Amino acid sequence: MSTTPPFPTSVPAEAPRRAALRSLDEALAALLADLAPVCAAEPEVLPTADALGRVLAADVVSLLDVPPADNTSMDGYAMRAADVPREGAVLPVSQRIPAGVVGEPLQLGTAARIFTGAQVPAGADAVVMQEVCEALPDGTVRVNQVPTPGQWVRRRAEDVARGAVVLAAGTRLTPAALGLAASVGAATLAVARRPRVAVFSTGDELVMPGEVAPEAMRPGAIYNSNRYTLRGLLQALGCEVDDLGIVPDRREATRAALREAAAGHDLIVTSGGVSAGEEDHLKPAVEAEGRLSLWQVAMKPGKPLAFGAVRRPEGAGEAAFIGLPGNPVSVFVTFLLTVRPLLLALQGVPAAQATRLPALPLPAGFDWPRPDRRREFVRARVGDDGRVLLFPNQSSGVLTSAVWAEGLVDIAAGQAITAGETVRFIPLAALN
Repeated sequence: MSTTPPFPTSVPAEAPRRAALRSLDEALAALLADLAPVCAAEPEVLPTADALGRVLAADVVSLLDVPPADNTSMDGYAMRAADVPREGAVLPVSQRIPAGVVGEPLQLGTAARIFTGAQVPAGADAVVMQEVCEALPDGTVRVNQVPTPGQWVRRRAEDVARGAVVLAAGTRLTPAALGLAASVGAATLAVARRPRVAVFSTGDELVMPGEVAPEAMRPGAIYNSNRYTLRGLLQALGCEVDDLGIVPDRREATRAALREAAAGHDLIVTSGGVSAGEEDHLKPAVEAEGRLSLWQVAMKPGKPLAFGAVRRPEGAGEAAFIGLPGNPVSVFVTFLLTVRPLLLALQGVPAAQATRLPALPLPAGFDWPRPDRRREFVRARVGDDGRVLLFPNQSSGVLTSAVWAEGLVDIAAGQAITAGETVRFIPLAALN
């Protein structure tokens, strides 16, 4: 049990100087450096078709060449380029090769009718597409283009060579990645287990939709929208979510909730209670039940942001902890920028990839004359003219801005922007 006293009721004669805020990049680097990929250490094997969105726990190695032999990328005629020295040359058609059929070696001075994906017969070195060929009634073909060796031929192993790692451990599986795995014959994939996440909100002002009707709301009460936002974000990332509900604004209740949340979970995510007010108990509660590595980050929204860990019962290690602010937009944005990288890292995604913000350079359709001293992430979308537009109200309490937005504009600390300048636009779809 911690003996740390509650917040002081009087200000010391010489208050300590406030510590400098950490940048978002520094905060993430410190957090991920202290994090073990626990989910990757406990892999499970799934059918390839069921592994969308999961993270590979082992490399996928090809046991064959792709393609396994030279094949055609067009419907047309396979031939030797040397047999067509000029446009209009006529060649006998010696065979017909549909996909899945291996033809005979090509006879000198002949062509083979061939269809997309079919193996190019031995002796042929080019394919002329059917649109520039003319099939003649006597079983010959007039070739109205002089081919070059290798034309429309996909070479053996030009996509994947036998023994190559086609997907590395730590790769998050997209539809294209599943197709690539299937193309080398991987019927099953070893993936990191799903992160187990406990989530709860703090605040005596919170009530739940369905439990209290709008007309029955007491003065000062608000609906707990963060609970739904966080559950949705976590579920979209494939987490197993344990929702512990609303925790009262009391120190012991907060500590009890943290102990419950730490048991059997990889990560604890909370909203609210991370400011410096007398009713914000998360900081001292986490320090009593574990450790707090970071406290405030130089980003907007999201300055009051807590990182740390909570001890599990009976010495079973720690659960990582992130305490998000209480404002709805702050919850949404800081989740994408801090919780998402942490969840990916828990599954074995390399830190550089987990923290990467894929930004598009686009022209600003707005002025930003009064920059903040913190790095800002403002809600935006792309207009019909290709310029980035901002939601008119960037307050961290305006949740409609997050619904309206298609992305975030990443504005460096102290950066002013004039319409027409290039800005960094981060599509929300890239952060799913």
